[in-house]
Amino acid sequence: MKKVIFIVSSLVVFAVFNYGIYQKEQIKAHGETVFLELAPVDPRSLMQGDYMQLRYAIEAGQNNQAQEQRGYMVVALNPDKVGKFNRFYQGEPLAANEKLLHYHNQYGGIRIVPDSFMFQEGQAKLYAHAKYGVFRFDNQGNHILVGLADDRLQVIQPNQSY
Repeated sequence: MKKVIFIVSSLVVFAVFNYGIYQKEQIKAHGETVFLELAPVDPRSLMQGDYMQLRYAIEAGQNNQAQEQRGYMVVALNPDKVGKFNRFYQGEPLAANEKLLHYHNQYGGIRIVPDSFMFQEGQAKLYAHAKYGVFRFDNQGNHILVGLADDRLQVIQPNQSY
């Protein structure tokens, strides 16, 4: 009996994890591309190993306005799909050019996750020119970071050189 319970429990856990992966892959494949401007980061700590610590310009100036520990902000998109802070979400309908962006209010500041970007070893110089985080959004406010882009909104590819 214990063996059956173990097998069934394992299958349930496996199914839940795979469904989460499936959801992320659907956002990646079918989500709308949105660019979020990166905030300046101290260049001495910008690159640490094989990842880049990220801060977003949209986080600045919103620290005292957020009432909730976690919530959504409304991001307005310009014609180039660059997102700018519009307001904190209160359940109102969104305009066609608006998206929901999940935030965390911690240590007196707004944080957007993910706050780091992993890349292949030896590519630090290439990604040092990044000016935008490239996200894919679904209609429920779920988003994933799919890459970084330069100041011309061109996604940085590992085979490029600067």
